[in-house]
Amino acid sequence: MRVLNLSSLLPVLCLASFSTFAVNAPSEGDISKKEMSSPRINDTFVNDTILPPQIQWHGASESLLLDKNAPWSTPFEQSNYINSPNYHDTFVWLDKLVAQSNLIHKVSLGKSPQGRDIWMFVASSKGAKTPNELKQNHKPSILVQAGIHAGEIDGKDAGMMLLRDIVLGEKRSLLDDVNLLFVPIFNVDGHERHGKYNRVNQRGPVDMGWRTNANNLNLNRDYAKADTAEMQLMLSAINTWDPQLYIDVHVTDGIDYQYDVTFGYNLSNGLSPNSYQWLENKYRPQIETALTAAGHIPGPLVFAIDNTDLTKGLTLWNASPRFSNGYGDARHLPTILIENHSLKPYKQRVLGTYVLLEQTLKTLSQHGTLLKMAISKDKFAFNDRVTLTWEAEQQPQGWDFKGIGYSTEQSPISGNSVVRWSGEPKLYQQLPVVGRTKAKLKINRPSAYYLLPQWTEVIERLSIHGIRMTQLQKPTRKIVQQYQFSDPTFDKQSYEGHQRVSVQSSLSPLELTLPTGTVKIETDQPLGDLAILLLEPQSTDSFLQWGFFNPIFTRTEYIEDYAVEPLAQKMLQDNPSLQAEFDAALKDEVFASDAKARLRWFYQRSAYYDDQYLKYPVYREQ
Repeated sequence: MRVLNLSSLLPVLCLASFSTFAVNAPSEGDISKKEMSSPRINDTFVNDTILPPQIQWHGASESLLLDKNAPWSTPFEQSNYINSPNYHDTFVWLDKLVAQSNLIHKVSLGKSPQGRDIWMFVASSKGAKTPNELKQNHKPSILVQAGIHAGEIDGKDAGMMLLRDIVLGEKRSLLDDVNLLFVPIFNVDGHERHGKYNRVNQRGPVDMGWRTNANNLNLNRDYAKADTAEMQLMLSAINTWDPQLYIDVHVTDGIDYQYDVTFGYNLSNGLSPNSYQWLENKYRPQIETALTAAGHIPGPLVFAIDNTDLTKGLTLWNASPRFSNGYGDARHLPTILIENHSLKPYKQRVLGTYVLLEQTLKTLSQHGTLLKMAISKDKFAFNDRVTLTWEAEQQPQGWDFKGIGYSTEQSPISGNSVVRWSGEPKLYQQLPVVGRTKAKLKINRPSAYYLLPQWTEVIERLSIHGIRMTQLQKPTRKIVQQYQFSDPTFDKQSYEGHQRVSVQSSLSPLELTLPTGTVKIETDQPLGDLAILLLEPQSTDSFLQWGFFNPIFTRTEYIEDYAVEPLAQKMLQDNPSLQAEFDAALKDEVFASDAKARLRWFYQRSAYYDDQYLKYPVYREQ
């Protein structure tokens, strides 16, 4: 291995004296004008003139950069820190790095819809090439994923720099006690739909990829339903390589504020409370300390209730499993959602991501055993009650928010009130916080589900997630529960390629014989909580609500009026109590005036009616 002394190539000074962004600074979040350059409109990126003024930034993390002419500068550094390489140039550079060392190996997760490899780089002290080799070193692994939204590509360039410094610089020790799995570009097809005009609200890179994949599907809405080839490959990689920490790097939209790196994860009342405690008490303090020391302003995930009025406060939520962090919570894989601030220039965002990733390796090295213990506790908790949905509630503690001043004015273009950000730092003290943190619908944990064998697509998706299943080898008599649906409501527009549906449901016991091939999914398994969220119909990201069972809402057999009339007369003759029920129904004037409804009333009570209509073909065992 050729060793490169990077310190001799550093083009910039460590500007720690300009790092006035400490979380615990005396100003409590309000940056002093004397300690920073004045906000100004830049002209580096094509959209600078229409974006709010930016605060000129310098920080100690600039010492991580190489001059563009240095032998091992990345394409990002060669562009004077304003651009990101295309797919071809990214992997040409990384392939050269791999050739320098036995520490890292390149693995294809598979092909995208347009035929591009989704590459992952495996970095370990022993040069592991396979999942089995990686597991044999008994070290925790972190999976870092960049470019799930391909225009939000900060993680790719930060990861390339970090790999370079591990392989050729002085940071090889970062792999002493931890393994790194790095996917530079997840949404590879969206990445190649790049241009200068893809993300109007984001300061760089000059060329940005597209948010969705080649099929116009959003990969960060696809974790639960797993439609896309890309997501199926990623879930397979998670199952195969078994990371203990998952980092998903994004760039946020929305309001202006001082934070440049915000990050978060699902909350303490979610499905992985032990992992949450590790993230909150071990991970966050060390990451925020490292970012602050490097001149960045870390913060929690920030979402305003009203982007035009900050006084209404901020919001947080337990994400559902369609999102990376919600999915990680459901499958007990601690998952960190990074949202760098889109209005900060690209160099600042990349460097902040580098600092976060480097400190993550250090923190996992130090506290990896505790994280493994937390994950194990979550996987095998098998709580008796499981929350399916959440509702909003006021949080007991407000937030001191490091924001940017703004004014509003009446727009002659839209006619609405529009925000004008000033670029001047401002501390908003104790803003109220509202979060979807109150359990709305909870159920008793079933011991198992039974899924009829004809629902092959659902069975396949469960398998892709890695959920353990068995098949009945002969017809089996069981006492189970089944959901009966009513009032199905279909979304008027397609969403992510699906027509979603919501229903009213009731649960009833029944005894039946399950046919050979019926799939049994027990919930006392590590992915049992995920199985519950996918199979319980009232769960926001259930296969039912995503439309995988929509055929059950179609009536396929009917009866003609001329047959219903004599059938109804015979039913009334044979069952006198039915007449009383019919008379009661006629008291409803709408029903009484609807001839079709009256005939249907008898058909639904006859032996000819479809006894599977609006019944869920997934059975629960308590």
